[in-house]
Amino acid sequence: MSFELLPQQIINGLVIGSMYALVALGYTMVYGVINLINFAHGEVLMVGAMVSWTTIVTLRPYALPGWLLLLISLVFACVVCALINYFIEKFAYRPLRKAPKLTPLITAIGMSILLQTLAMIIWKPNYKPYPNLLEGKPILVGNAILTPTQLLILLVTAAVLLMLLWVVHGTKLGRAMRATAENPRMASLMGVKPDHVISATFIIGAVLAALAGVMWASNYGTVQHGMGFLPGLKAFSAAVLGGIGNLAGAVVGAMLLGLLESIGAGYLGPLTNGVLGSQYADIFAFLALILVLTLRPSGLLGERVADRA
Repeated sequence: MSFELLPQQIINGLVIGSMYALVALGYTMVYGVINLINFAHGEVLMVGAMVSWTTIVTLRPYALPGWLLLLISLVFACVVCALINYFIEKFAYRPLRKAPKLTPLITAIGMSILLQTLAMIIWKPNYKPYPNLLEGKPILVGNAILTPTQLLILLVTAAVLLMLLWVVHGTKLGRAMRATAENPRMASLMGVKPDHVISATFIIGAVLAALAGVMWASNYGTVQHGMGFLPGLKAFSAAVLGGIGNLAGAVVGAMLLGLLESIGAGYLGPLTNGVLGSQYADIFAFLALILVLTLRPSGLLGERVADRA
């Protein structure tokens, strides 16, 4: 078995993990504030990618530079996804905050199916090619190749994590989020508006999902109405793996899953003498999740959710 491709597989794994991390951060922020798993989050990623594709197709005849076209499409995707998540929280989740925990969970699954169905009606079920807008010379990293799109994904994920850590720990909104997570009623008595804080959390999560959707489409070059399900499921697994409610844990878990998936795809065939091919690489993500939760149920870096009074 040759290890010449290992550096390339590591880079690919970090890129995949970065995209998972953007989605996992949205999961973990929402869960950290209101203890809700928003299973429609993967479909928000899909909507972001589809809106971005529509924007690019609409503006392509104007011969705009690729980076500008990508930026404009990203802005439109973020706005649409933020509005969708805002209305989902307001009309689907907010009335159920005092309901049994299973009720909002079922509602979230229903919203996921609804968004996927609406996307299939609006954009049709066929796959659509997503253009490569960041043309440039690939960067050689040893024996591995790093494309401009992959470099952008890595840099954006690092910048987003730093920005989120600053927002949560160094801003008035972050203090309001932590207060709402600990005790919404007491926070409201101290001047915090929990409904506004929760809406802001959902909006931030939607922007992260839209960003991940555009990055995913740019990296793989195709979009489709069902593209959000598997990334959403793996991102949720990453959030649990790293420690649900823990921002740094979500990123660590996502990177670990990305590396396992990429390296597994490259070496699963030789390790099993061809019995299992690269198409079975997904099993590594869920086997890792089962193993970690068996040995450490709170995740690698520990669950970080406030005890509600």
